[in-house]
Amino acid sequence: MSKKDNFIQILNEGYTSKGGSIILGGAMLDGEAISNVHVKIPLKTLNRHGLIAGATGTGKTKTIQVLSEQLSSFGIPVLMMDIKGDFSGIAKEGEEKSFVTERHQKINIPYSTSSFPVELLTLSQQNGVRLRSTISEFGPVLFSRILDLNDTQSGVISVIFKYCDDHKMPLLDLKDIKKVINYITEEGKEEIEESYGKISASTTGTILRKIIELEQQGADLFFGETSFDINDLLRFDENGKGYVNIIRLTDIQDKPKLFSTFMLSLLAEIYQQMPEKGDADQPELVLFIDEAHLIFNEASKTLLDQIETIVKLIRSKGIGVFFITQNPMDIPSGVLAQLGLKIQHALRAFTANDRKAIKMTADNYPTSEFYKTDELITSLGIGEALVTALNEKGIPTPLVASMMRAPQSRMDILTEAEITEINSKSKLVRKYNEEIDRESAYEMLTKKIISDQEEITEAQVEKENKPEPSTAEVVTKSVLKVVTSATFIRGAFGILMKILKK
Repeated sequence: MSKKDNFIQILNEGYTSKGGSIILGGAMLDGEAISNVHVKIPLKTLNRHGLIAGATGTGKTKTIQVLSEQLSSFGIPVLMMDIKGDFSGIAKEGEEKSFVTERHQKINIPYSTSSFPVELLTLSQQNGVRLRSTISEFGPVLFSRILDLNDTQSGVISVIFKYCDDHKMPLLDLKDIKKVINYITEEGKEEIEESYGKISASTTGTILRKIIELEQQGADLFFGETSFDINDLLRFDENGKGYVNIIRLTDIQDKPKLFSTFMLSLLAEIYQQMPEKGDADQPELVLFIDEAHLIFNEASKTLLDQIETIVKLIRSKGIGVFFITQNPMDIPSGVLAQLGLKIQHALRAFTANDRKAIKMTADNYPTSEFYKTDELITSLGIGEALVTALNEKGIPTPLVASMMRAPQSRMDILTEAEITEINSKSKLVRKYNEEIDRESAYEMLTKKIISDQEEITEAQVEKENKPEPSTAEVVTKSVLKVVTSATFIRGAFGILMKILKK
């Protein structure tokens, strides 16, 4: 059997799927596309997570677009973190250009244009569905981990949550928790010490500074009401296509703490609310996290451990998480080990460190008799990638160089007018974009402090307005005090007894 025939046989066996599957592209050998050898990824393994890596300009965004289109076509909703702002074109039909049709002819995959249902979401003031969460929904443990607090500081956060629960004070936004911290350090210090124990002012000061740091990165826009319901990510259009939910993050690239805060809260909420699915035929939702290094570079060890734990457990809920980054080494090894599908676009070797990183990257992929992986990674063209996945039995598929199929939707961004059009038709924009500031801990404590101050003032005024007693009243009170005292009475009884004895 020739090398080519052996290659075709191994690949066709390795990428056969009995159930539903998505086609990423066609296999390549010695730089040439092999017709009718398609790289198929089983739908039932997409909750085993994935990695999409490669240098800038090698085709990562188009790969995400293709995956999202295929998932949407199967009725699987998608959540995409769009940090560079170049993903929104999926909402509009693409154009059939000659270079696209030529590519599809080489890999023998029919090409047609299509658009897909899109919701535009935002963490900031950009146009779109506002994403919010309350402090109470985070809970003391998760909130402490986001702030990277030590055990003592985390204990104080737990006391704050307990105090607010006991007194029915909702913690909705950052001004609520800052107000409580100030209160337990100042006006309510005695009350807190009596019921919950002594709290150090230096500890609350440290917590407050960390909250302010988070606030400066825009978290004041994220914390509050109306809280986003994750079930609104699991929607379909009238044709049964899953919605592609795009979170526009172009203005928070320099705010990694806000990004990691949002990501952890989202993953935690999805894990807590979604029911167990086990081995389902397809995932319920797939998340694409672009520029994943923004999460991991700035995250504390505690936060990294939390993310790793959630990634391990969330697949049982039917949720797939895909990390997109330039270099796989950006992903912690504990998380990287959980990623079943790996799509590696080209890396460039300009320095000795680059070559070392490429060697380490190649070692993360299965060995192949058809490729020298470390060499191939640097020679892949735009829109080409090394792929390995899990088959339906959970066994890694053979490593294959793939010519990726082209997106069916627009390979460019939406205009501002098109963004406005999508938002004007969105039911979720109307649902979530009204900001609510109901009575919560801030207002309730403010009222309590004012009320306490008014009572103290009234007592002082009453004391000041009370008339001074006259000299006769003072003398009378003094005499009465003396004659009614225990000492005076005992003396009087003593004298009386002596008189009676006589």
